[in-house]
Amino acid sequence: MTSWLRDWLDRPNPERGVHLADEEGGWEYRSYDRIASSAKRVAAALAEEGVGTGDVVCAIIPTDHDLISTYFGVWASGGVICLITPPLFQTGEEYVDHVAAILRQAKPKLTVASTDLKELTARCMERAGLEGEPWVPREAAVEAPLQPASELALMQFTSGSSGEPRGVRVTWENLEANSELIIRATGYREGDEVNSWLPLYHDMGLIGAFLTPVTRQGTLHLMRPDQWIRDPKRWLERFTVAQFSACPPFAFSYMARRLKREQVADLDLSGWRSVIVGAEPVDPSGLEAFAQLLEGTGFERTVFRPAYGMAETTLCVTMFDGSSSPLAVRVETDSLNFGEPVRIAEERLVGPESLNDKAGWMVGCGTPDPELPVRICGEDGKEVPEGCLGEVVAGGVSVCDGYHAGAEGKSTRFIDGEVWTGDAGFFHRGQLFVLGRMGDSLKVRGRSVYVEDLETKLSEVTGLHKGRLTVVAVPGVGSRGVALFVEADEGAWTAEARRFLARRLDDAELTIVTGPRGLIERTSSGKPRRRYMYEQLQAGALENIQVLA
Repeated sequence: MTSWLRDWLDRPNPERGVHLADEEGGWEYRSYDRIASSAKRVAAALAEEGVGTGDVVCAIIPTDHDLISTYFGVWASGGVICLITPPLFQTGEEYVDHVAAILRQAKPKLTVASTDLKELTARCMERAGLEGEPWVPREAAVEAPLQPASELALMQFTSGSSGEPRGVRVTWENLEANSELIIRATGYREGDEVNSWLPLYHDMGLIGAFLTPVTRQGTLHLMRPDQWIRDPKRWLERFTVAQFSACPPFAFSYMARRLKREQVADLDLSGWRSVIVGAEPVDPSGLEAFAQLLEGTGFERTVFRPAYGMAETTLCVTMFDGSSSPLAVRVETDSLNFGEPVRIAEERLVGPESLNDKAGWMVGCGTPDPELPVRICGEDGKEVPEGCLGEVVAGGVSVCDGYHAGAEGKSTRFIDGEVWTGDAGFFHRGQLFVLGRMGDSLKVRGRSVYVEDLETKLSEVTGLHKGRLTVVAVPGVGSRGVALFVEADEGAWTAEARRFLARRLDDAELTIVTGPRGLIERTSSGKPRRRYMYEQLQAGALENIQVLA
């Protein structure tokens, strides 16, 4: 199978390439002809290891030129690439267990690791029951020609928890369609430049900010996440030449806190045209704080492109078109019931008045593209009218063909060519507004955390029986929320539960509900009715309970 996503390796542009941030404050540049040559030499070395068409190759490498060469080297060899996060957010045994679970499911022909991660990767392979040792990237003496590719281009593992990784199967057709959707939505043009600090093992960083520009041979400026955290101004400075980027919402609040206006006052950011804002619910106050930080630099609020997406749809589902400042609304939280109209208390474009908009405010994520239709469905699976709350369901060619190795989703399901996302949302003025996960999982820094895993750990740290507690992911408007229902009286376990959830869920809002046996409603099969329980709590229908906010 051929695809323009990798055909550029035979026609590299020597006038453009990738600028990679170094540790001294500079940038290491490699042109596309050099990158293509390196990738083909890696492909030749991979062939010597037996990698061929359709073989899965897992890679654990920090963001560097070796990773870029390895990525496209796997594609040149005809293989299927699966990037696994280096140990940034997880450490020790938790990380080893997580990676081992991925390796067991992916069943790679080869597992690639950078020299500094070889020993750790070997432990992961051993725990996964894989034979052999990690392969450190190398180049053969000669370049290999592009080998035939299978239908599958890459696998993206979605779970941020240790026990439930699920690999999304992304085909070349999926990837081409979604990349083209991103191009249309952002207004990217030939010769434009992209500037990113996002990790390449996450779908927004990989597809939105890396593959989309590189496969079109557009100039890319790329930092590692830790480099951006240490020096966000260094990233902003690149917009004196770059036009596009992507960021999760927390990044704007972070930069507004970290930087002072005088530090950025000399920057000319008038050429910055678009930044995709996604991976988490979008906070209008964070966007406005960032816009005010950059006053006088030429930055416009139309640069913000709030978007909604997920790995199961390759990446993007909807994106705001930048025709104005993003639209924000404040909803009445007691109206957030599936199948019922969402009451809008206020609405306005993101601007100076948004600076203090926190509780109840949310930002629109644009109108669906005709090639990726979106509908909202109620509990009964039937589509609900505009303005009513329900589950976001996406279709179209960007929808992937399922999870690898027969894995099944929890909140997210593939049904008849559509993705039932497990996210709660509604349409208002034609735009999609997404509250986030309701019931089974929630996003933390762009990574899915599943409530079943939290329940297991909570049982361990509090000493409560697992059957007597239930965690519900709450789609807080402008924030993340968790409700913990416990069939017990308040006690020493309460402080332990708070400490554990604060560590695991960052700034999520926590509500603890205690009550007698029978508090936790269950289905006929014994599963907790999470969303129903929260709606009953909202409605004041639960008796003999104590709410510990």
